[in-house]
Amino acid sequence: MFDDSLLDDPAAVQRADRRRELLALAGAGARIRIALRRADAAGVNALNPDGRPRAVLVAGHGAALTAAGALTALAVPSCQVWPLPPSDARPGGFAFTDGGTWQLPGWAGPLDLVVVASENGREGGLINLAEQAYTRGCAIAVIAPEGSELFEAALQVRALPLPFEPSTVEPEGSDAEPDLPAEDPAALWAFLAPLLTLADRVGAAQLAPGALEAAADRLDEVAVRCRPDAHAYDNPAKTLAARLAETVPLLWTEGAPAAAAAERFAAALADRAGLPALAARLPQALTAHRGMFAGELGGDPDDFFRDRVDEPVPFQLQVLVLRHTPGVAELEQPGWPVARARRLAAAHEVRITEHASSLEDPVQALAELIGLTDFAAVYLGLATRG
Repeated sequence: MFDDSLLDDPAAVQRADRRRELLALAGAGARIRIALRRADAAGVNALNPDGRPRAVLVAGHGAALTAAGALTALAVPSCQVWPLPPSDARPGGFAFTDGGTWQLPGWAGPLDLVVVASENGREGGLINLAEQAYTRGCAIAVIAPEGSELFEAALQVRALPLPFEPSTVEPEGSDAEPDLPAEDPAALWAFLAPLLTLADRVGAAQLAPGALEAAADRLDEVAVRCRPDAHAYDNPAKTLAARLAETVPLLWTEGAPAAAAAERFAAALADRAGLPALAARLPQALTAHRGMFAGELGGDPDDFFRDRVDEPVPFQLQVLVLRHTPGVAELEQPGWPVARARRLAAAHEVRITEHASSLEDPVQALAELIGLTDFAAVYLGLATRG
């Protein structure tokens, strides 16, 4: 049950946030700055590649794969980005006791860059993948905590070791989940900063000078606007959380950074708030999700004889449009996909909410949209689980 009163009570928010997720998100900008300093110390900026790789394959899970999705949105057209999730069902994979299995595609070879990323550096499957990439002659980079098994293995396969900076924010012991710990909500930025720096250096992406430093500043600004003691009417993340409560969100996007943010938001809603959401790009979303408008969500409001005792609130659709509109500050001049989305929602009496970033730099736009939606997912989770 969603408790909207909690969002306007900073003390209640602090008590509910036993995992200290809001504090971790507030430090996202700092995580980027630390990661950039450590990547520079590791020698990324001193690399002199012969040419850009044919493809960049990013292996990992959780936030590491989200970082791969963000790189996909920012990569140059001539370089493909392939996220490599674990898959025990993949033929020819190597099984390990930790349940993680990764396998390079058959075409991967000396023309490709393999990035192996892990938050703890203990996955045997990722260590094996690094060895497999070495056998294939791939260029290899490893993002893992310094001193971990994976970080040490990087030295054995002549990989570029990039330190992953773990969070210094520790959850309260009363909410510890030793069997299934919650993922660090700001881990994405500790992965993405070295990944984008490396991609820019080898020509897989072309970042504007100082783009990541500016993204860190943007995340700091978002953290100030979305701080716990800001009232809901003046806090865009709390407002968005309240609008999505007890709904089935349809996350529609315009622009590559917005699409990456929506994928991240869908995962965050499921993880932080237990709320399933569907993400799709416009205009494809108009046909892919059309059936959602024709169906019935919740009970039949016209059934006079149904039992209403302790009846839960029926879930309703909620459309959220995330847009990257470089140089266009106003939402009143949309292209035809957004205009059609508005008409579709109005025709079915479905609420529609829009958030757009007008920043020219796609890295800063990504930070602005993900920063907002990350805070919204956490607030929704706190007000739902209390």
